[in-house]
Amino acid sequence: MSASEHSLAITRAAAQAAADKLGTEIAAFDVGDQFGIADVFLIVSAANDRQVGAVVDAIEERLRDEFDEKPTRREGDRENRWVLLDYLDLVVHVMHAEERTFYALDRLWADCPRLSLDGLGIEEAQEKR
Repeated sequence: MSASEHSLAITRAAAQAAADKLGTEIAAFDVGDQFGIADVFLIVSAANDRQVGAVVDAIEERLRDEFDEKPTRREGDRENRWVLLDYLDLVVHVMHAEERTFYALDRLWADCPRLSLDGLGIEEAQEKR
C-alpha cells in the first residue's frame, strides 16, 4: 500500500463529509502504485445535481477546516453531474449516479487495492437509506 497517513486521513474525512450529505456508494482506491500522481481516488455517487453540489461543498469545507487543504483544481461544477476535486494526494470524484454507472470508474480501478472505510459509520448509514 502506497497511500501516506496524510492521504488516508483526508480520505476518511472526505468520505465522512460525503456520507453526512447522503452521498452513496462511497469507495476509495489506493492508486499510488498505478497512477503515480495521486495516492487515493475517492468516488462518491449522488442522486441528483443538487446533491452532487452539496457533497462537493461539504468535502471542501471539511478538508479546509480540519486540514487547511484546498483543492488545487476543481472541474465540472457548472452542471454538477461529475465534479472532480484534486488535492494532489487525493482525487475526489463526486458523480451523479447515472454518470457513475456509465463511466464505471470502479471497474477501471478495480486492480488497485480498495481502502477500507470501516469505522466511519458510512456503511451503516447507507444501509439505513
